[in-house]
Amino acid sequence: MTLRRIIVGISGASGAVYGTRLLQALHGMTGVETHLVVSDAGWRNLDQEQGMSRAALEALAGQVHDVRDVGASIASGSFSCSAMVVAPCSMRTLAAVAHGLADNLLTRAADVMLKERRRLVLMVRESPLHLGHLRNMVSVTEMGGIICPPLPAFYLRPQSVAELVDGSVARVLDLLELPHQLAPRWEGVLAAASG
Repeated sequence: MTLRRIIVGISGASGAVYGTRLLQALHGMTGVETHLVVSDAGWRNLDQEQGMSRAALEALAGQVHDVRDVGASIASGSFSCSAMVVAPCSMRTLAAVAHGLADNLLTRAADVMLKERRRLVLMVRESPLHLGHLRNMVSVTEMGGIICPPLPAFYLRPQSVAELVDGSVARVLDLLELPHQLAPRWEGVLAAASG
């Protein structure tokens, strides 16, 4: 079995729960090795939004990298890695990626994913969006990245906030081509009506 390395970045946008839930889902997968990098604002949001300690989050990752360590393994294209997800992705991180501003390990790792033509998924979080945000999303998309905002699929009739989060994380796992049971799959209108 080939080892799949997945980098999970957590930046300073609201929605740290997406990164946490993604790590939880990846944690038990056979053949998956996770590498975590969190911005300073990301750590602040984890504490503020979830009351989660640094140690609790780090326990979910295979390896943890300091955002200031631009000499870490994930900063190099020679490091074999399948994909990177930034969950959530702040507009600041999006802008840095869109403009090749590799000013910390999170944005450098994302830049490496683009230059090596590997899968990069950004769960962008902001509303409303101005033209600069939209242009940055277009720029990242043109470079091969995937913009995947965490948007609820109400047709699945979620019963809790946790189910809403799982629905968005499930979409990311689909983009990574990893199996999961986080959310039901749409089976069509006739199947939904009979259920």
